[in-house]
Amino acid sequence: MKRVIIVRHGKAVPYGYDDDFSRDLQDRGKSDAALVSSELNQRKVAPDLMVSSPAKRALKTARIFADNLGFSQNKIQEVEDIYDGLTTGEFVDLIRELPEEAETVFFFGHNPGFYYYVANLLQSFHGDMPTTSTVGIDFDVDSWKDVKARSGSLAFHLVPRMLK
Repeated sequence: MKRVIIVRHGKAVPYGYDDDFSRDLQDRGKSDAALVSSELNQRKVAPDLMVSSPAKRALKTARIFADNLGFSQNKIQEVEDIYDGLTTGEFVDLIRELPEEAETVFFFGHNPGFYYYVANLLQSFHGDMPTTSTVGIDFDVDSWKDVKARSGSLAFHLVPRMLK
């Protein structure tokens, strides 16, 4: 089994749109990321790999998750295309290129793309993706190369308000 965990970045500051890439997390975004990642730690969900948009708010969210899940921050891979925007097909292609030794891979990025990836990777998804939403998707495959759209099953869907 392979597992993809899709995390929308934490709540960002509501200004700085002229330099959207550099928008930072609000305090709430930081605390929500700590809350959700601590819950994952309690559930013994551990990353083999973390991949993030290089935008400041996504990368900071990834770093908070890394700290709480015992993953080295300097091993977080940054993929510019996640910020720029990928189609679902391109995102599936990115998944298919993951190293086979990785079983659980976290992705950190942005809506609306991340909502569409979740909706299109799962057989069915009727949720929402507010900030710091974290969705675990299991694929009944042995190789990343066999991952297909609409073939995943929902392992969990965490949003900060569920944990407060």
